[in-house]
Amino acid sequence: MNVLQFICPTGFYGAERWILALAKHLPRDSVRCDLAVTLEDNSKDLELVRQYRNLGMDAFELPMAHRFDYKVVNRLADLIKSRDIHVIHTHGYKSDILGVLAARKAGIPCIVTPHGFENASDLKLRLFIWLGCQSMKYADVVAPLSPALMEDVKKIGVPDSKITYIQNGVDLSEAEAELQNDRTLATPGTKRIGFIGQLISRKNLWDMLEVFESFASKHDNVTLSFLGDGDEREALEQKAKTLKHGDRIEFLGFRDDRMAYLRSFDMFAMTSTLEGIPRCLMEAAAMGVPVSAYDIPGIDQLVFHENTGLLAPLGDKDKLEAQWERMLFDEPLAKTLAENAKDYVYQHYSAQRMAEEYRQLFERVIKKMG
Repeated sequence: MNVLQFICPTGFYGAERWILALAKHLPRDSVRCDLAVTLEDNSKDLELVRQYRNLGMDAFELPMAHRFDYKVVNRLADLIKSRDIHVIHTHGYKSDILGVLAARKAGIPCIVTPHGFENASDLKLRLFIWLGCQSMKYADVVAPLSPALMEDVKKIGVPDSKITYIQNGVDLSEAEAELQNDRTLATPGTKRIGFIGQLISRKNLWDMLEVFESFASKHDNVTLSFLGDGDEREALEQKAKTLKHGDRIEFLGFRDDRMAYLRSFDMFAMTSTLEGIPRCLMEAAAMGVPVSAYDIPGIDQLVFHENTGLLAPLGDKDKLEAQWERMLFDEPLAKTLAENAKDYVYQHYSAQRMAEEYRQLFERVIKKMG
């Protein structure tokens, strides 16, 4: 089978890493898994492309004249034909729209995997998201990563007959390799709270800044680190500068030593309002880093309160701060929760299992089309 993974990358985050994990674990004796990405002004020297090629697989960059250059549909369809692709697998609103159109043009099936939905306030972005959601109805299969995302795609209007649930999986080899390393980025005597991911609206990082400001006023030895980039980074940095304890907040952007930083966290924090099943939480668990977050669908598939982490009701900043207090200053509790979370991720979120289920799905869809 010749499969094409297609994404319009915004960086090197959960969806991009997910594609790497899937491709890495598909059997190469029966599946050739190519990658296609759009090449835009904000996506030069893509880390995803570099790592994909390092795995010994083929990656193709499709240039776009501007953000909404739909001529790329023809380029994608031509690539599909020249590479004798049997099924295209898309990830993200823009790639879903372009991928569905190219699949129709090339006469092959299209599988869409939603990684999460955005609750953007910008009107143009909301319209584009709406179009992306509508395109899912024209895919051959929609394969969400979580039960919550299953319900979301049903609300969009995707018929049950097109929906297939394949539970998320994560390649934990990076975490395992880092744990074998003797280096440490931890600062003695300091408690580091951290977040890794996109700095975008649904991550609701304004709440994290507010909770940290209150928490830091009570504790001199705590810091907050953000790793990642996104549309809200500049505004968040400006806000941090206005805070009394903003000098203890750092914005590190994209880092090659991301896993080393993750290992140095005393707690991984999330304040998202909307998620799939966050890869960053799986990696935190694999690294033995305890987690405190808002209790929302997706996160509740990984973090079970008082068992694999601590949860607070969405928007309850006082409760979340109280959970931070417990996690950071009750070391036996933090250790137990972290160990439970690590065991749970290894038992339930194998990338090998996920890849085999996708291999079977690719096979079924191709046979049905043929």
